[in-house]
Amino acid sequence: MDNPNFEDTPRGRQLQAFNRVLDVMDELREKCPWDKKQTIESLRHLTIEETYELSDAIIRQDLPEIKKEIGDIMLHMVFYAKIASEQDHFDIADVLNSLCEKLIFRHPHIYGDATANTEEEVKQNWERLKLKEGNKSVLGGVPTSLPALVKAMRIQEKARGAGFDWDDKTQVWEKVQEELNEFESEFNILDTSKIDHRKATDEFGDLLFSLINFARFIEINPEEALEKTNLKFIDRFQYIEQEAAKAGKRLQDMTLKEMDFYWNESKKR
Repeated sequence: MDNPNFEDTPRGRQLQAFNRVLDVMDELREKCPWDKKQTIESLRHLTIEETYELSDAIIRQDLPEIKKEIGDIMLHMVFYAKIASEQDHFDIADVLNSLCEKLIFRHPHIYGDATANTEEEVKQNWERLKLKEGNKSVLGGVPTSLPALVKAMRIQEKARGAGFDWDDKTQVWEKVQEELNEFESEFNILDTSKIDHRKATDEFGDLLFSLINFARFIEINPEEALEKTNLKFIDRFQYIEQEAAKAGKRLQDMTLKEMDFYWNESKKR
């Protein structure tokens, strides 16, 4: 900070920008009717929405949109801290200092005498330290409100951090096949009227869990993979709609063979 040209350095500009955000937040909270009305509870669902919008931008690799969505989420973090400071609970400085202390504590291989030469060792140290912080279970930090697919990923990652995992991907794939066979035995595709839906649901859940586990083992993010497939399906289906409209047809009046023709065309684009 003693550098007279500090404000012209990258760090100086960053601090200036953050200070500007705090100033704008103070002014909005004081003068804007909408901002004055907000509470920590009222912002919650908006924060979730903004997080999903950031996720969408990342999937699309849209860097200008990623920048915008990071800003929106940053605003929410500052907003929460501002409201808490008004209630004499904590302010943004408390939040950031607490974060720094946690990061330093959980990285003893950087700030202490511990050794961690691989990513796996870092993760294992992380989970052990979280237990020292008061977590009663390695899985205790997994939010209950996470979407089921993401939750399965986090559960498996945390279990691995505690040393509970398969030795190699062959074993994991065998588990997938085992679960697929069990699901097939419960789900008679030739006579769906006799399905025991409770058992079939259990077995299907086991099958999905094992597939997510295999994806994790070969370093595929299943949430990202599924979302890319969703976007690909949407793109191809909308192509069918567009081409049908050009031909003066409605999808409802087309045969599956006609729609399949446009589907295959969309794949060639």
